[in-house]
Amino acid sequence: MAISAADVAKLRKMTSAGMMDCKNALEEANGDFERAVEIIREKGKLVAAKRADRDANEGVVLAKASSDKKSGAILSLNCETDFVAKNADFINVANKMLEIALQQKPKNLDELKNQPFESITIKEKINEQIAVIGEKIDLSYYDLITGDVVVAYIHAGNKLASLVAFQGNIDEITGKDVAMQVAAMSPVAIDKDDVPADVIEKELEIAREKARNEGKPENMLDKIAQGRLQKFYQESTLLNQEFIKDNKMTVRQYIESKHPGAKVIAIRRYSLSD
Repeated sequence: MAISAADVAKLRKMTSAGMMDCKNALEEANGDFERAVEIIREKGKLVAAKRADRDANEGVVLAKASSDKKSGAILSLNCETDFVAKNADFINVANKMLEIALQQKPKNLDELKNQPFESITIKEKINEQIAVIGEKIDLSYYDLITGDVVVAYIHAGNKLASLVAFQGNIDEITGKDVAMQVAAMSPVAIDKDDVPADVIEKELEIAREKARNEGKPENMLDKIAQGRLQKFYQESTLLNQEFIKDNKMTVRQYIESKHPGAKVIAIRRYSLSD
């Protein structure tokens, strides 16, 4: 049967697939739009299978707080090339997935992938986008945190984002400053008491070995290692880091100066380069 340009345009609007892909799908489906959409999605599965071993190291990392500021979500939608990552349609799809995460608050990545996206699921939408773009696409990271106030920050270029949850009141500027600190300085924990035991032991062992290589006496290694651990806390735990906008104070002191009693209760940071 003859396929009109209007039919092709309609299917293209429904799926974002290329003009020839839409024309071919409609011809194969004998003009049945629902079947044509399925054909395009099936093509996405085939392309996904063929490109499964490809690296999808580009993409976008986005974070956003809910309208009431009580929760925040962060995710990474990956692709193969930076050209696709900068495409407005690709970014728009990622933002819609982020909105779904904020609304539905799934517990993990698998739950998010099974959430409805328009008339299909997020997982199916990814396959649809693979058919449209012709690259491997993967939703590789997702997390959600809650608090009295949650602040999100996305670094320019959409390659790095962070979330911070506070207990107590916090204004937008202070919250964003702390979220930027998390993005820039990549703390391993909020405070020294939050650092995992295995990380502490690893740092102590590194410090002992370094002191040993420097020729320090064996009976002094533990004391030297403990001193260097304190430096690790200062450099690698959020509240003890020097505040990037004023290195005369720590992040703890900065928050206390703006909102006495406010506490950071959760942080998340994700970067494509991690």
